[in-house]
Amino acid sequence: MGEFTAVSAEDQAIGERVRVIRRRRGLSAETAAGLAGIDKSFLSRLERGERAFVRRGLLENLATALGCSVADLTGQPYLSVDRDTQAALAAIPDVAATLHDCTLSDVPDVPARPIGELVTGAAAALAYSDNVELHRAGDGLGALLTELHVHAVTGDGDTKRTALAALVEACIVARALAGTMGHVDLAVAAARRGYDAARTLERPDLIGFMAMGRTMTLGRVGARRRALRVASQVLAELPTGPAGADTRATEARGMLHLSAALISARGGSASDAETHLGEARALAEAVGERNALRFHFGRANVAAWDVAVAVENGTGPDAAARFEAAGIDPHAFHSRDREASVHLDLARAWAQADGDRDGAVVRALDTADRLAPIRVRSDPIARDLVVELHRRARRRVWELDSLRNRLGVA
Repeated sequence: MGEFTAVSAEDQAIGERVRVIRRRRGLSAETAAGLAGIDKSFLSRLERGERAFVRRGLLENLATALGCSVADLTGQPYLSVDRDTQAALAAIPDVAATLHDCTLSDVPDVPARPIGELVTGAAAALAYSDNVELHRAGDGLGALLTELHVHAVTGDGDTKRTALAALVEACIVARALAGTMGHVDLAVAAARRGYDAARTLERPDLIGFMAMGRTMTLGRVGARRRALRVASQVLAELPTGPAGADTRATEARGMLHLSAALISARGGSASDAETHLGEARALAEAVGERNALRFHFGRANVAAWDVAVAVENGTGPDAAARFEAAGIDPHAFHSRDREASVHLDLARAWAQADGDRDGAVVRALDTADRLAPIRVRSDPIARDLVVELHRRARRRVWELDSLRNRLGVA
């Protein structure tokens, strides 16, 4: 049996959709074929309706290459959960089991790999998370967390400290994985475990970063009072003097101000939000563009958070205009996570323009989804926004139809 047999009218329609979407994406046939892992000549025959689509894998590969969904190619009004999301979700039970089974004083009697290997694994998982490759970040994360707990409890002085620092990194990943997948309570637990590890280690920078994580996850479950109390407590502890050569504690302080600004805005306190933003701006001016633990603190990130805060305050369009006028390129973060977050916040901001900037909303959402589909498609705000855009659209737009298919709200 070959890759194709007789060609149906449906195959011809799919081929036409492939051609249209490829051109809308600005991709040459050679580039698209390379991304899909097929020959250019084969892609051309598919587009002309001369070859049949008989493999689901071929459709999935083409959809990935074109930055769209299988439903965009087949015309179906639904989207199955993709393989990467399934893999990320599969990591959740092991992570939950570890955080419930291990503490910083009691661990199971299991063997642990050498600490150097675990440190490398934690750093790799953090890099995958920053690139929104959560299926890779989650692969073996439960075992990594367990073994780091073992070294943190049973190791000697240096091994214990090394394990605690790596455990903080692994908890940052676990928080991101659980939060993105909708397991918010698990994200809260992961943030708390990382915070406790940082406290045990007595590292101000790690305490600050994990307090920021706790602030955000507590805010996600509606515990704003507690979130702001955590932020306030740690801000009172972190050093306030000049950053010096080691800026990590200052970066942590800045990120904590940003999270407090967002939580304050969500609670209706615009003045407190602006105060925290002002503090973060001053710190960013002092340290420049930094990236300790892949938090990307600096002037550009403060400007991006300003958009997110403004959305909560109802002044999104003004903030989006300021951000774009500043000429900040989100790609400069070199992080799919931050870049996608910025585009998603810009979409939310322009959506507050009462329909006048819906074209910009669609473009920003489309960009965010192509950068980080596993994140955007799991975000209820993004899904609701797509539904609202469709409701008030005056004419059909291919990119909006594609977003509806990709997010499963068609």
